[in-house]
Amino acid sequence: MDRIIFTIINDLTYDQRMHRICTSLCNAGYEVLLIGRKLKDSVPLQDKPFRHKRLNLFFTQGKIFYIEYNIRLFWYLLFTSFDVVCGIDLDTILPCYFISKWKKKKCVYDAHELFPELPEVIGRPFTKKIWLLIERFSVSNINNWYTVSNGLANYFFKHYNRKFNVIRNLPLLDEHFSLNLSVADNSFIFYQGALNDGRGLEQLIDAMEDMPWKLILAGEGDLSNQLRKLVAEKKLSAQIEFLGRKQPRELRVLTSQSYIGVNLLENKGLSYYYSLANKFFDYVQAGIPVITMKFPEYEKLNQEYEVALLIDDLKKSTIKNAIQKLYYNKDYYFRLQENCLRARLEWNWQKEEQKLLSFYQQLQ
Repeated sequence: MDRIIFTIINDLTYDQRMHRICTSLCNAGYEVLLIGRKLKDSVPLQDKPFRHKRLNLFFTQGKIFYIEYNIRLFWYLLFTSFDVVCGIDLDTILPCYFISKWKKKKCVYDAHELFPELPEVIGRPFTKKIWLLIERFSVSNINNWYTVSNGLANYFFKHYNRKFNVIRNLPLLDEHFSLNLSVADNSFIFYQGALNDGRGLEQLIDAMEDMPWKLILAGEGDLSNQLRKLVAEKKLSAQIEFLGRKQPRELRVLTSQSYIGVNLLENKGLSYYYSLANKFFDYVQAGIPVITMKFPEYEKLNQEYEVALLIDDLKKSTIKNAIQKLYYNKDYYFRLQENCLRARLEWNWQKEEQKLLSFYQQLQ
């Protein structure tokens, strides 16, 4: 079978989407190598059927970091055999494209994000222009693409007349799942994911003032120190807990113990507006109702199965009212929870992976 290389710029440890994709392709008979970068605290990937390689870098942030990673990736790919190479997002796609052309092999672009429309890029015209140039070049010259939502697929069709396949970032269905009936009113509100700009985390912390429930955040990011400082200033340290990064198996346990899952986003660019966060589906898979944004992709999903309370904005009062409604209106909460239990049987990786396998069988 074909040898497939996936390239991504993180350290591989917490990337559940890539673990699922690589595992599914390995189980289908492909030989898979996942390439990322090595950090000081990187831990070995255990019990995975695919091979992995972490590139050593001198730099860890800024433009020079991206340049160094792409140079090292270029040279690694040049001396590594493969039949297909898949670049995950624009920050790794160029070495994949050029080496695939040199070796006359197949290249795939997996678009998790719209880089020119990320919150940290929107206000930086030069940086946005660079990502736009890379996007235009890559989408126009590569013949195989997929993305994570219909909204992003529509964006690429509108701007480049390219029909992207959609392979959503869905969790594995746990066939031995049982709802945690011990979850009570005093359980916690849960956020899992990066502590980055545009995630509505400052507003969420503000909304926790004068409320009796606990908020737990699992993850790290650019705002890690700033958010911890904000919690300390508001004297909410006893109510809001930061757990840092957690392994996928730990996240599943925490999610099952929570009462509400939170997936907030600021409308800062089309990347967030058309996104479908994996945490949303993780909450649903655990039977946990979600508070999320009234963005197009979530509205469509909520029309299929009403699993979330959709909010229009990130005002303190809006978030607070949403939390209170889920705690105080039991009929509403249990209706959403029942719909989660139905939706999890449809929104799972066992069904979605069929699209992935079909895609790689039909590569151009």
